Amino acid sequence: MIIEQPARFLRWIYPHAWWRMDSSSKVIYLTFDDGPIPEATPFVLDTLDRYNIKATFFMVGDNVRKHPDIFADVARRGHRIGNHTFNHIGGVRGSAKDYIDNTEKANAIIQQHLKTIRPNDNTPLNLFRPPHGWMLSPHYRTLRRMGYKIIMWDLVTRDYSRRLTADDVVDNVKQYARNGSIITFHDSLRSIDKLRTALPESIEWLIQQGFEFKTL
Repeated sequence: MIIEQPARFLRWIYPHAWWRMDSSSKVIYLTFDDGPIPEATPFVLDTLDRYNIKATFFMVGDNVRKHPDIFADVARRGHRIGNHTFNHIGGVRGSAKDYIDNTEKANAIIQQHLKTIRPNDNTPLNLFRPPHGWMLSPHYRTLRRMGYKIIMWDLVTRDYSRRLTADDVVDNVKQYARNGSIITFHDSLRSIDKLRTALPESIEWLIQQGFEFKTL
């Protein structure tokens, strides 16, 4: 449970991060990490369209550079976009400067592409999720001072785990989703085989439970 739904003491490490939204509202916030990539992101987009759901995509800057057409598709379909560093770097080693520089590099390329697609959209590009869900305190404090909103999760589905099946991923959603949950999936190579089954089944179950879906 410490992994799928972080324990309270883990949430204290980053006290101003967003872990869960309003617990009084029957709303779910779907998020996807690590894209965009051609093997996974188009399937995720088509599935979300099928259910008329908007989500938040935390993108790796280098993937945006390599796959601008897929990035453009995410943006044109009206999803919210966040920063997941340029190289998906871990946040427990290296200097704060290197980490911030990598984050800002991702921000610059995302902003550059986003402006060509949504020239009149002034929504701030200030959502940040650290790869692996960890970073050192200096990194965390500096990013907050720079105006980034640090987004963690209330439920990580572990769709990336080779030890889990698609049914296990769905079971994690059924067991841990609750009002205001920020749910993390991954549009990645490690997740896509499970996502093809687990994502639509999870969405259908959440709809049956009466949840609405919003972006961060």
